[in-house]
Amino acid sequence: MVGCHLGRLFQLTIAGGSYQDGLTAVLQGVPPDMLLTEQEIYGDLLLRKPGADELSSPRKEPDLPVIYTGLNAADTIEGAGNWNHTNGTPLTILIPNLDRHFIHVKQYQDTNRTPRPGHASYASFVKYGPADDAVGAGLFSGRYTCTIVAGGYVAKKVLKACGIEVISYIRELAGVASSEVSHEEAFAYSERYKAMRRDLDPFYQDIYVGGRVTPEMRFLEKMRVFAEVEQEIDAIRDRAPQMSAQEVIDRYGVHHILNCPDIAAAQAMTDECNRIYADGDSAGGLVEVVATGVPTGLGEPMFNKLDAELGRMMGIGAVKAVEVGAGMAVKDMVGSQTNDPMHSTDGKVVFDSNQAGGITGGLATGQPIVVRLAVKPTPTINKPQQTIDKYTLENTTLGAITRRDPTIVGRIWPVAENYTALVLLDHLMMHYGYQELKQKVAGTA
Repeated sequence: MVGCHLGRLFQLTIAGGSYQDGLTAVLQGVPPDMLLTEQEIYGDLLLRKPGADELSSPRKEPDLPVIYTGLNAADTIEGAGNWNHTNGTPLTILIPNLDRHFIHVKQYQDTNRTPRPGHASYASFVKYGPADDAVGAGLFSGRYTCTIVAGGYVAKKVLKACGIEVISYIRELAGVASSEVSHEEAFAYSERYKAMRRDLDPFYQDIYVGGRVTPEMRFLEKMRVFAEVEQEIDAIRDRAPQMSAQEVIDRYGVHHILNCPDIAAAQAMTDECNRIYADGDSAGGLVEVVATGVPTGLGEPMFNKLDAELGRMMGIGAVKAVEVGAGMAVKDMVGSQTNDPMHSTDGKVVFDSNQAGGITGGLATGQPIVVRLAVKPTPTINKPQQTIDKYTLENTTLGAITRRDPTIVGRIWPVAENYTALVLLDHLMMHYGYQELKQKVAGTA
């Protein structure tokens, strides 16, 4: 299989499947001497994991990461202080599947003859044959996106050290749109939302804050704890800190479920999703990503344009369109509306608008980069659907399926955020190298 690799200088390779033993993210190009912990990676993974609220799948995967390679196991010399720091070698993050029970495998076995409309199950069967990893959709399951979140968190940490910040949030869900907010408001809201999710996540509190897994532990010690956690998932979930929706608003200033900086719209989105779900259906929406601090000129021409690279977020399952800046709206605009006039103030270039989304000619302009992703409704629905028997090609009906996500928009935004970070860091490494060489050769004969 090809297609499971991203990047040139900062590279992510993923492996695993929904009902295999787990999933893996291997990163190459991670700079050395950066302190990195599983707790901070999990702080992003818990934003994407299933079973966290009423709008996500009931599967109860905790998505606990284990850093397997790429960190110093001890100080390189006594007192060096670089234990648990990256060492420049490939960084491997394992994410074991812990909520993997035969009752759910059997459900897939009982329905795998009949491909689910909207899923990859028919095309993947034709491509890979009867041995296709069809239990839980394998690598075609949205579950694989946990590897993007894990790898992308590392990229975000490196970018932040370089003055670049990336956030994402929900702009629209189930036909309900958020009001316009400034990038500053969106950034502040997103940070508060993430803090709320960490504080109220039972696994974050039990496993990391409670000290059941620590950086000092060896891999096999962590696996012993994970084997215990596998038997305690429900008990740990039952110990989740409890706060009402109003208490969350009062304490954190965010919606208790959705990362949408318009709280009233977030609640309307939730209500509409629940209405659609009660009818057996699912909802889609729009996710926005914003990156600030990106240096002017970042990107490459032609086939590797920065906006083209960000367009590769079509590789995220359920994403059906990616737009940068004004995006699809440019078809209804004239040139004077799509252009972004600029002027100089105190020796700095200032743009009067940002219809280009911070990218022209495939290169960053220095403005905030703005990208939006259209996310389709969850294809697994609680309604009978016309399909076929993929072995006999007989026409048949796929029965209603109840174990499903009402929407996956609420779990896609952290994937988009971290995918964007992967692309930006890959280009930043190329940019720094090119600019350094440019300085070295300037004026030479």
